[in-house]
Amino acid sequence: MKDGELEVYIQMSKTFKIIDRLKSFQFAFAGIWTLLKTQHNAWIHLAVTILVIGCGIYFGLSLIEWSVIVLAIMAVWVAEAFNTAVEFLADYVSTERHPLIKQAKDVAAGAVLITAAGAAIIGIILFYSHA
Repeated sequence: MKDGELEVYIQMSKTFKIIDRLKSFQFAFAGIWTLLKTQHNAWIHLAVTILVIGCGIYFGLSLIEWSVIVLAIMAVWVAEAFNTAVEFLADYVSTERHPLIKQAKDVAAGAVLITAAGAAIIGIILFYSHA
């Protein structure tokens, strides 16, 4: 890209357009679909999400309890999405094994584990009080 073209691109990217904002939703939904299509752990998260929602309906959770459950579910999904993004980027950067790439992937996976464990504890606390 030439200097003049770069300036035009930067200026154009600053222009707010509804159609561009709507397209960004397409990209987001494509990312969610990729997550569901390619990640086995996302299938587990989906099954647990459905189970937890079913339990919440069965036990008649309060609005505050639902809010906590939704935040916990959301946190797990966000952690899994970031973990997947780290894995995709790391695999693109190098197909060879490298200790720093392994550490990055391990830390991202650890973040999912921490989040899922926290969500499980929240679920146990909330659902135990209804049992």
